[in-house]
Amino acid sequence: MAHSPLLRAAQLTLQYAQDNGSIPLTPSKAFKRVFVHWAAEHFDWPDMGYDELFSVNKVLNEYDFPPLELVHFLLIELKLARHYKGQFKITKRGSELLANSSQLLNTLVPFYILNIDHSSYSRSGEQALGTWDVWLNVLNVELENASTELELFEVFYGPLSEEPMAWRATSAFYSCVLRPLCWAGLLIEHREQGSKRSDAVYLKTPLWPAWLQLDTDNMVQPPQRH
Repeated sequence: MAHSPLLRAAQLTLQYAQDNGSIPLTPSKAFKRVFVHWAAEHFDWPDMGYDELFSVNKVLNEYDFPPLELVHFLLIELKLARHYKGQFKITKRGSELLANSSQLLNTLVPFYILNIDHSSYSRSGEQALGTWDVWLNVLNVELENASTELELFEVFYGPLSEEPMAWRATSAFYSCVLRPLCWAGLLIEHREQGSKRSDAVYLKTPLWPAWLQLDTDNMVQPPQRH
């Protein structure tokens, strides 16, 4: 479970609310900057650490840190926290799940993967074609060895078109499939410092086989080691 950035961020947010009684909100019901800055420092979010965020922002609002915005939404939507008189407060259910990491993971991740409109986080705003049943079962086999975004895209959709706007299709696949699985902690993205996103390779984390049971499990071959 330590591989899940989403779980870690939710635990830290709920724990902060519990320890401090609440988290102050702006009039628009976003977290105030004092907590946004704290979250940026403590979430340890891949490729969105404190230094990276402040390299492009003098101050951080909630919308400048998309993972925090997501966690805020999920905790309210799942009734693990509530807004009350300008404050974000942990609920009884939130306190119960905070004390049980596996139950919190089982509450957060399926809802996040299956119920969120991931296309809203893409540059193009387009949804990837496919279903989670297909994506998970195919990735279960393909990701026994490291693969790039383009290699995985072409497994599902064939060779990438040479048209000028073809990047929209790979962007949708990344935003709607690969990134949610990374944020959930089921995949990990390896990228050299300063390299482009398209150069990254993806692998399953130990959470994948521990948490998922898939139809293709009996097809998974041991990874090649060199």
